[in-house]
Amino acid sequence: MNAPLDVSFFARDAKPLTSYRKYWAARFGTAKFLPTTRAEMDALGWDSCDVVIISGDAYVDHPSFGMAVIGRMLEAQGFRVGIIAQPDWHSAEPFKALGKPNLFFGVTAGNMDSMINRYTADRKIRSDDAYTPGNVGGARPDRAAVVYSQRCREAWNDVPIVLGGIEGSLRRIAHYDYWQDKVRRSIVVDSKCDLLLYGNAERAIVEVAHRLAAREPVHAITDVRGTAFVRRDTPGGWFEIDSTDVDAPGRVDAHVNPYLLVSEQARAAGATCARDDEAQAVADAANAQPGDKALAAGMAVQPLQFVPNPALRGKGTHKVPPRDRSVIRLPSFEQVRADPVLYAHANRVLHLETNPGNARALVQAHGEGVTARDVWITPPPIPLTTAEMDHVFDLPYARSPHPRYADEQGGHDGQTKIPAWEMIRFSVNIMRGCFGGCTFCSITEHEGRIIQSRSEESIIREVEEIRDKVKGFTGTISDLGGPTANMYRIGCKSPEIEAACRKPSCVYPGICQNLATSHDPLIRIYRRARALKGIKKILIGSGLRYDLAVQSPEYVKELVQHHVGGYLKIAPEHTEQGPLTKMMKPGIGSYDKFKRMFEKYSEEAGKKQYLIPYFIAAHPGTSDEDMMNLALWLKKNGFRADQVQTFYPSPMATATAMYHSNRNPLRKITRDSESVDIVRGERRRRLHKAFLRYHDANNWPVLREALKAMGRADLIGNGKQHLIPTWQPLTDGSYQSARRKNSSVAADATRDNKATGAQPRKGRLLTQHTGLPPRDTGSARGPARKPPQGSGTAARSTGKRR
Repeated sequence: MNAPLDVSFFARDAKPLTSYRKYWAARFGTAKFLPTTRAEMDALGWDSCDVVIISGDAYVDHPSFGMAVIGRMLEAQGFRVGIIAQPDWHSAEPFKALGKPNLFFGVTAGNMDSMINRYTADRKIRSDDAYTPGNVGGARPDRAAVVYSQRCREAWNDVPIVLGGIEGSLRRIAHYDYWQDKVRRSIVVDSKCDLLLYGNAERAIVEVAHRLAAREPVHAITDVRGTAFVRRDTPGGWFEIDSTDVDAPGRVDAHVNPYLLVSEQARAAGATCARDDEAQAVADAANAQPGDKALAAGMAVQPLQFVPNPALRGKGTHKVPPRDRSVIRLPSFEQVRADPVLYAHANRVLHLETNPGNARALVQAHGEGVTARDVWITPPPIPLTTAEMDHVFDLPYARSPHPRYADEQGGHDGQTKIPAWEMIRFSVNIMRGCFGGCTFCSITEHEGRIIQSRSEESIIREVEEIRDKVKGFTGTISDLGGPTANMYRIGCKSPEIEAACRKPSCVYPGICQNLATSHDPLIRIYRRARALKGIKKILIGSGLRYDLAVQSPEYVKELVQHHVGGYLKIAPEHTEQGPLTKMMKPGIGSYDKFKRMFEKYSEEAGKKQYLIPYFIAAHPGTSDEDMMNLALWLKKNGFRADQVQTFYPSPMATATAMYHSNRNPLRKITRDSESVDIVRGERRRRLHKAFLRYHDANNWPVLREALKAMGRADLIGNGKQHLIPTWQPLTDGSYQSARRKNSSVAADATRDNKATGAQPRKGRLLTQHTGLPPRDTGSARGPARKPPQGSGTAARSTGKRR
């Protein structure tokens, strides 16, 4: 299975996905859609389901939706899989809709964390849900993974519960909960699930399903990588490494005594040596008078002998316990709940143990006394090979929402449209994983640092399938990407170094010298895909790692001249070194270099194209002065951000540990370690957002007050060099978000101008980012083109942010 096209070649001691003997129910064949009702089961000839998946998302049979991937993966192994999507959680009855599963319930909150999906960064309830038909919010409960697990237990308490998805991944240990502003227990304890699968779980779910089918008890499945479960004690044969205290010293070696005599060394070693007497005898012989030569002649000449220094005993020979039998004991839940410093320490240890090549198991105690139990976390799953990735993406997906969501015309474009499906409808996922390590992002914690790439043939097959089978396709592929657009088939040059590396990022503070940065495979795919018959345009909608892209001018040229639909979004996130070092993002100089290349190649192609930079407000490590300098940069470069991204402390992210503990987990944690400036409270968070939207008159009173307090009243005035004016128009003090539509008043003016053929007044708000002209559609009266797929805050909230 380790195909020649693989990027990563470190040892993969894992059974290939396609090597299992199929379960007997494979004789039922493949379903067009996995059943969601008993009637659909009857139509397939099933009397029961082997596995029932509970999902917080609407059922879309597409490889970008987790429940579809896991369902199709298990179906390919011969199991009968049913799906209950977005059930009514107020009772256990809806969870019985498909009958009692023969093997287990598979529970997931969906593609997004249910709390992030439901609440804004200001803890306000969202009115929409991109994973629900009609974009209607409230179709899933808060902490959906916990609620669904409890209802499954009520439905049938003897059926094992296997929890998965990103909500479980990010809560596998005790974690800070932003919405309650406290540390919560591991979700394994709160949900009372039998087994948690974290990360991309194809390998784990297949093994678990076959072992349960072989009647192995679920509590006996404790050796599968990428899982977490509860156990009472540490089994025999394991070496426990205590990491419960930041002040505990390491192994101490005695200092060498420079005055130690030879005989004393021997006695310390437990020997009886009279070397001092021998040395004295030699000296006496050398000084002997001629009359004493007989005495000297009787001395036998002996070679020098070295006695080991007891103070150095064990140095260089100290045996480290084998990693595959070592477990690190983290500070307990009670400790990290009471002590933010220990929380930061536990978070740092967790992030250091994420490389599948060298990670050790982790254990964290929950409870005390007779109620104490350990949450045991096995090392991360072994990444999929290229052949296995192809297998996963080549499964028979319908590439459509379930027919139950169709409108009266049988389509999915009306009132039941699912925005998340619409975003990826004509897109292709070419890889998984991210080695960027941005501290505010949770992709690495879920998908890992190792890039798992599909083969070129598999990608081209999917493009052709979209062209030939997906309803509504007009010739434009909205994205060829993944978590990051340009990490396809990029990895470490050395398998040995890759397997031993513990760095959180391969591109910070600079690009690692061991990282192969060639974009040639990606360039070939771009060119081959856009040359296909029936394909008019290949756009890139995923976030771009521009500091990596500038290593390949040919890639930037191909991207800019053929794959940009007028605008290209990138995310510098900030301009100042203070917050950038806490984000692990490159300096603004990398952005400037990419911008010059972007403009050069756009001009060569005769195209007017624009970069749309995104920034984060209120990130840990950001001072008020940092935000002021960012606002000055925005004004200098003519940007007026209509969408503002405020730092959102997602569970288990490194930046969230900073937010909670005021410490920097990127360095060793001690009681006196570096503190981090944290932006807390509605007033200061509003100020940081106001700096990003310095052009909004509603923010001017707040900014004037802040600038005066900072001693920068010189930035208040009516000249070009000033940030905000002295005069104040009549405003309502509100902020109108552009998340759901371009809601600016000027947008309506733009439509009026198009209708009359008049040119918009210079400086008017024309796009989601003001200062940029509207797209040139080639027709003065034709409808404006839609923004590129994946743009806007909705895409950024899913984790595809670079």
